[in-house]
Amino acid sequence: MADASPANTPPAAEPELLQEDRGPVRWLTIQREARRNAMSHAVLAGMAQAIETAQDDRSVRAIVITGAGAKAFCAGADLQSAQAFTTDYSDPIGHLARVLRVAKASRVPLIARVNGACMAGGMGLLSMCDMAVAARHAVFGLPEVKVGVFPAQVLAVLQHLVPRRKLVEWCITGEPLSADEALQYGLVNHVDDDVDAKLQWLLGRLLDKSPAAIRRGLYTLKKVEAMPFEESMSFLESQIALFTLTEDAKEGQAAFQQKRAPQWTGR
Repeated sequence: MADASPANTPPAAEPELLQEDRGPVRWLTIQREARRNAMSHAVLAGMAQAIETAQDDRSVRAIVITGAGAKAFCAGADLQSAQAFTTDYSDPIGHLARVLRVAKASRVPLIARVNGACMAGGMGLLSMCDMAVAARHAVFGLPEVKVGVFPAQVLAVLQHLVPRRKLVEWCITGEPLSADEALQYGLVNHVDDDVDAKLQWLLGRLLDKSPAAIRRGLYTLKKVEAMPFEESMSFLESQIALFTLTEDAKEGQAAFQQKRAPQWTGR
């Protein structure tokens, strides 16, 4: 009879997307380093679920999205896969589209830690984030035209970030750009030789602020993006009244008056 002891049990395969909570920060790391952290359907499904579940978890104050290793953040779709772009052509909502929709609705700040090449669909993951920090050696690009397709879905999140003429150039030439160019055109907030030190600097300036203000503030920012001026003014007038009713707003004003550090409840 075969030995069924734990010593002979094959090790479980590593998940393609590692989710770990480091204090109040949820880290989502694509673990496909041999494939330059190209997106798989499992990666995208896991990412959408992780972002969704964080919305009702008040202990999660920020979400960092990155790739394993130091060579690639995400190289886009895995072109070695027979079904790189979809698993079901009858389904009108693909996995990447779902992630972009979930990110758009997120009230938890998403931060991209761009540790290397950020290409094609990886540009979508970068652009859906609220902020981004890049290593100086990182490169960016939309090379889809080189393989006969076009960066269609990522345009939904890219078109509002960068000047249209540069976006057209990137889309129809497929030429890469450097981290400094990404900073120049607003793709990232910061470029640093030590990406982790800069990331911690940014997180430190986020985590000591009011959780309630950030959560409701992101909701407000995202709602007004598509509104005309008069509609946005009416919406914002109502929102500022709601901001002032939170426990954090009352605590923040009291702390200011009493010259002390605020003690946030996040409510």
